[in-house]
Amino acid sequence: MPLGTIILIVLILMLVGVIPAWPHSRRWGYGASSGLGLLIMIVLILILIGKL
Repeated sequence: MPLGTIILIVLILMLVGVIPAWPHSRRWGYGASSGLGLLIMIVLILILIGKL
């Protein structure tokens, strides 16, 4: 498994963990999940263009 794929999987799992439906992240709002979503998109673009 390439490093980029592992990083993407970890980021997706982190994104699922900060969804405001979970009790521990309900007070965070959508800021944490949208920030991680943006990070996932950046990593995905880097993987697709071959920079990671």
